[in-house]
Amino acid sequence: MAGANPSSFAPMLLISMPQLDDPNFAKSVVLLCNYGPDGAFGLVVNRPMAQPANEVIETVPAMSIRDDVFLYTGGPVPSRTAWVLTSRPAFDTEAVEIADGVFLSQSADALREALQSPPTQDVRVMVGYAGWQPGQLDAELAQASWLLAPVGADLIFSSAPDRMWDDAIQRLGADPAHLMGSPGVH
Repeated sequence: MAGANPSSFAPMLLISMPQLDDPNFAKSVVLLCNYGPDGAFGLVVNRPMAQPANEVIETVPAMSIRDDVFLYTGGPVPSRTAWVLTSRPAFDTEAVEIADGVFLSQSADALREALQSPPTQDVRVMVGYAGWQPGQLDAELAQASWLLAPVGADLIFSSAPDRMWDDAIQRLGADPAHLMGSPGVH
């Protein structure tokens, strides 16, 4: 992808191939938010945490967090930042539209609202992120570690997290059971 137009790769969905040997990305769907000469930034969108948010995070100042709200692991890179991913533009008017119908916020007010409101399918709190150094994602794509797909808000917010990887591959017209690795970008 050397010399490629960075805007042509973000936003995009990265769908991990079975031969990707990093356990952090097995059967993952990543919303690639930024791609450029300084590297790439994305969020894994199909990894809900097993414990409720109120057992995982502490807020300063302290606030009550609903026990039925679950966080999503956005990737293996730890961060002190949490992101709110939503399909509702009115949820945070300052959110950035990453792709058609997919909005990302770092607002403390949006985070508070997401942690204190009944959970809905169209709002997710993400912690951690997926990051690539310059050239790293290019190399992974050349090794056929990822499939590229257009972003679909309906896939991100309507597919069950444990089905999203299969659903994303099927949208590309492939059968997940028949995927095999081969060099090159798919």
